[in-house]
Amino acid sequence: MSDQYHFITRWRVKASAEDVFDILSQPLEYPRWWPSVYLEATPASNTGSFQLHTRGRLPYTLRWTARTTVSESPNFLTIEATGDLTGRGIWSIVPDGEFTDISFDWKVSALKPIIRRLTFLLRPAFEANHRWAMEQGFASLELELRRYRALNVEESNAIPAPPAVPHFFTRESLAEAALAMLLIAGVARSGV
Repeated sequence: MSDQYHFITRWRVKASAEDVFDILSQPLEYPRWWPSVYLEATPASNTGSFQLHTRGRLPYTLRWTARTTVSESPNFLTIEATGDLTGRGIWSIVPDGEFTDISFDWKVSALKPIIRRLTFLLRPAFEANHRWAMEQGFASLELELRRYRALNVEESNAIPAPPAVPHFFTRESLAEAALAMLLIAGVARSGV
């Protein structure tokens, strides 16, 4: 089975396309407003790229570089990914009255060795990990949009913080890791 993944995520928020684009087009700010997934974002040396350190619920992190290849404010943003993930992502931002429909089309190959080697066995877990990360993004974006619209510091400070970085060793993640190890051990014994 291939190490390629294709995800399409759809969000709908009560906000202008301009505000959504402003937030999504600033990857250096992702760790501030989407901290449960984006651990670190730093500019790469004079290339217009960004070094990203990300995570999901499973006990591993990804290091990859994102470079914006197309930016058409306020409706379209395309990024190219290299590193632990290689491929492209397309943000489409479409106004609909007082709402905005957002889709993210993410086609990547997993080059991180643990993912590449175990995709044949753990693809559903890796896919669920991505869905969890995007659910966190939706919740975090809604909070960030509320901060964007805040009229003053007091109003901004009253908005809850975005979902925090989860601990690797929660009961759930340990159970998932144990199940993965049992599956791997079973496959190794059977010689598949």
